[in-house]
Amino acid sequence: MADTTDFRNGFTMIWNGDVWQIVEFMHVKPGKGGAFVRTKLKNVRTGKVVDNTFRAGERVEEARVERRTYQFLYEDDLGLHLMDTDTYEQTTVPVDLVPARKFLKEGGTVDVLVHAETEQPLTAELPNSVELQVVQTDPGVRGDTATGATKPATLESGAVVQVPLFINEGDVIRVNTETGEYVTRVSTA
Repeated sequence: MADTTDFRNGFTMIWNGDVWQIVEFMHVKPGKGGAFVRTKLKNVRTGKVVDNTFRAGERVEEARVERRTYQFLYEDDLGLHLMDTDTYEQTTVPVDLVPARKFLKEGGTVDVLVHAETEQPLTAELPNSVELQVVQTDPGVRGDTATGATKPATLESGAVVQVPLFINEGDVIRVNTETGEYVTRVSTA
């Protein structure tokens, strides 16, 4: 068991029957009354962020969460099949556990947060950016580049993103997995 003096950014705990991570916290000692800790908590499973206030010294159950790197193998009716890159052990996780699934290609890496005591996967995170090949896009119109216009492009993972007009089929581009936006062209066809 931990108490409010153990709070720090990134601290994970079991609260209201679920695993939560502290995003922000602030110890407050008002002139009148007892001290308390104001926190912003993020649900590790759902990503929901809530504000909560704990009394100073209040005890909470600490949750040990481990970050493990997995390689994406394939997807079927059971979910996403992943392989631990350290132990080569395979596991299956539900598709909804990976929020940016559309940017995950076979052989790509994904970090999975696992509850250490129960070995249950909580959530999965892709790297901040991934490099994917453009498999289908319309040719750009010559002379229309000054407007900053964009066109849709289908990537090898199946995702569709808006790209500048100079991007062609076969080009490899970098995409931000959080926003789903084009970042830069990595190589040309």
